[in-house]
Amino acid sequence: MADKRRSKEKFFVVGEVRRGRLAPLCRELAGKARQLADSAGGEVTVILLSDRLAEDPETLFSSGADRVMVVEHPSLALYNQEIETNVLAFLLKKENPAVVLAGATTSGRTTLPALAARLETGLTADCTGLEMEEETGQLLQTRPAIGGNVMATIRTPSHRPQMATVRPRTFPLPPASERQGEVLFPWIPPSLFESRVENLGFEEGDEGGGNIQDMDVVVSGGKGLKRPDGFGMLRELAALLGGGVGASRPVVDAKWIDYPHQVGLSGKVVAPKVYIAAGISGSVQHMAGMQTAEFVAAINRDPEAPIFRVADLGLCGDLFEILPRLIERIREEKRKP
Repeated sequence: MADKRRSKEKFFVVGEVRRGRLAPLCRELAGKARQLADSAGGEVTVILLSDRLAEDPETLFSSGADRVMVVEHPSLALYNQEIETNVLAFLLKKENPAVVLAGATTSGRTTLPALAARLETGLTADCTGLEMEEETGQLLQTRPAIGGNVMATIRTPSHRPQMATVRPRTFPLPPASERQGEVLFPWIPPSLFESRVENLGFEEGDEGGGNIQDMDVVVSGGKGLKRPDGFGMLRELAALLGGGVGASRPVVDAKWIDYPHQVGLSGKVVAPKVYIAAGISGSVQHMAGMQTAEFVAAINRDPEAPIFRVADLGLCGDLFEILPRLIERIREEKRKP
């Protein structure tokens, strides 16, 4: 009887759509949901909310989805937490899934808590690990706690769905498969697209060429840069490496660079292949936002700087001497035939 129950369990992913296109996190979460569903004999559904989807939703089948639910409406052109919560709650109450996953992005961190409250269940935020416990069918949700110094594993034993947000680039993108599936366009009551919030305008943030959460290389700067124009070197280095520019909270608070570049618990969580920290001492709040990077290089004058504890490569010295030499060396390598 238990096997029959578990074979019907549903695993849902709340996908993220940006300017009509699927964020890379959609495929990442679809792949992880597929892995979890396979261990429980379940199926994977991805929900996409957009005013106009400019990308074929069937591409998610190759990442592990069995179904894709597409909701298109003009009110979804700009982010509106109330409307997204209304629509998602309506769909999930009908579907009664076992697990719901979403990205630990700005929108995910805003919508999912409201959605969990609406569904009267729990939510584990910023997960870095997810597994199904075979004996109980419970989702084991692992996340950093106490400023990243402890890894806590959390369960939701008494309520459904079990909900978690996942830090981008936590899991590898799944290999493409020949899986086929079904695209659905569910009916949504028109009243759910009404909101007490009126969008008066929209101003796109300056992210320096893209979202740093999607970058393979992130070059971040802190107060050690001494002044705002110090970020010029970082932008030059990031451009040479095909990456983006990040920052610590103090320099964002000082308005040296805009908030979309902030890395840390109160900013963005990044997990690039290479993370370069220049002039960043390494508070626990900052390190919790980048410690899952595959390779960390730190440049700091203070040999006791905490950032060196998590660095794979530490350069103790003046960044104003080290960075220009590094930039020139990379240029030389690129000029070679």
